[in-house]
Amino acid sequence: MSDPTDLYELAPGAESVPEGLPLVAGLTGFADAGSTVSQLTSYLVDTLEGEIVATFDADTLLDYRARRPVITFDQDHIADYQASTLTLRLMRDELGQQFLLLSGFEPDFRWEQFTSSILGLVSRYGVSTTTWVHAIPMPVPHTRPLGVTVSGNRVDLIESLSVWRPTTQAPANALHLVEYQLAATGHPTAGFVLLVPHYLADTEFPDAAVAALSSISAATGLIFPTDRLREEGREFIAKVDEQVQGNHELSRLVQTLEERHDTYMEGNPLPSPLIGLDGQVPSADAIAAELEKFLSTRRDDDAGPGLA
Repeated sequence: MSDPTDLYELAPGAESVPEGLPLVAGLTGFADAGSTVSQLTSYLVDTLEGEIVATFDADTLLDYRARRPVITFDQDHIADYQASTLTLRLMRDELGQQFLLLSGFEPDFRWEQFTSSILGLVSRYGVSTTTWVHAIPMPVPHTRPLGVTVSGNRVDLIESLSVWRPTTQAPANALHLVEYQLAATGHPTAGFVLLVPHYLADTEFPDAAVAALSSISAATGLIFPTDRLREEGREFIAKVDEQVQGNHELSRLVQTLEERHDTYMEGNPLPSPLIGLDGQVPSADAIAAELEKFLSTRRDDDAGPGLA
């Protein structure tokens, strides 16, 4: 295997990073329901103080044909080129507490080498805990608090926060491999998978980003400003509720999701929050279709709650 340190370049101030900080990670790529990870990481970088510690080699790790960078064409010339990045940053939360943030694109290539590089950085900086966030679409209602599935070896977090603990096979995220290898060394690790209403999976759902921040806080003790996201979330939910309440069929479908969710959360004998006693997964295709026009309109509304 190639040297893991070949994948990144340390910044001049990398030697002064304190030891024993928590690592928070979120990478965008295969799935990011509700744009949870992209909202979370952008919000942290834009809102908090921080500086880059290490920059990973995009030419080695990224498939440009699958995820093309964005250019700005200004009438007759290329005015801007937005390169995809993957970085490790030293950040400070709202109280000034320091932590490391790994964010950017999920590598398309060299997962084993990438994982070894992360384990090397964890060792180099004596990282205290590693917490990462992911989000998947699920047939759950937007009218209930977002649930999470917690993985890793932080038993306290799994017992207190994980609402759904399936035994299943699923496509992997690069950070699944990082978690797997870190847990094998005994390093305290927790992964939070946000369960996002599937009919909102293609939007920027602010409440999902708030739930992700809350999960990270529970795992690390870090404190984050969330007022802006919470206000955007209230505006977003109000618009969705308006669409649903104006259509009897949609209201009934959401009610079905609510009933199945509540039955599961009350401890009744359902194997999953996603199915009812009849064993059927509820269909909400009509919700997605009915909301499509509304959501596409909101995407074009610069004054809206950040839908994209």
